[in-house]
Amino acid sequence: MNAGERLIVALDLPALAPALRLVDRLDGLVSFYKVGLELFTAAGPEAVTALVSRGHRVFLDLKLYDVPETVKRAARAAGTLGATFLTVHEAGATVAAAVEGAATTSVGILAVTVLTSMDAGDLSSMGIAGTVNEVVLKRAARAQAAGAAGVIASPLEASAIRKQAGGEFLIVTPGIRPEGGDPGDQKRLATPAAAIAAGADYLVVGRPLKNAPDPRAAAQAIIEQMQSSFAKRPAG
Repeated sequence: MNAGERLIVALDLPALAPALRLVDRLDGLVSFYKVGLELFTAAGPEAVTALVSRGHRVFLDLKLYDVPETVKRAARAAGTLGATFLTVHEAGATVAAAVEGAATTSVGILAVTVLTSMDAGDLSSMGIAGTVNEVVLKRAARAQAAGAAGVIASPLEASAIRKQAGGEFLIVTPGIRPEGGDPGDQKRLATPAAAIAAGADYLVVGRPLKNAPDPRAAAQAIIEQMQSSFAKRPAG
């Protein structure tokens, strides 16, 4: 397992120019980047195509949640842009619609289970019954049944999802912080090594890299931790 291909750097920046400057600083080390709501709103589809034209893979993190026909068409459009993954919320027919729209493209649909900035108290205040783990597992099961390539979930649920879903179902985890790192607004998080050990396939890391004095050195340290953890993980 090449950990360098499993680190997704979040380009959560207000414009394309600073995002590409960060990409340049990580050239040859990182090949997978997240384009989220901030950058996509600022730069539009060019944020995706600029990265794809440089040979990078793109995780288009738009967390779509709309009527099925709209989601289906948006998923198809994401595929034509060259994105590798697209996120949608696991809700109703959303995942199935996205999978249908993406069927003629190579984009994989990832279903968001419960945001890593939320905990049991947040779910309760929204009227959602059950523990975070229970809600995540139910949503992961529905997403898998609807044909999703995988889910977005915190490192704390990765092990349970892996047991439930098997080895082929992808688990992409945000909420990653190096040991002693500032949690910010994240409530369910883990270190890079712990997340991989729990069963995560890809890690999404933003602020610990973009705010680092030396983003390249910070990325290298995370990749090394990931690689060490991958090496200890049982085959299959």
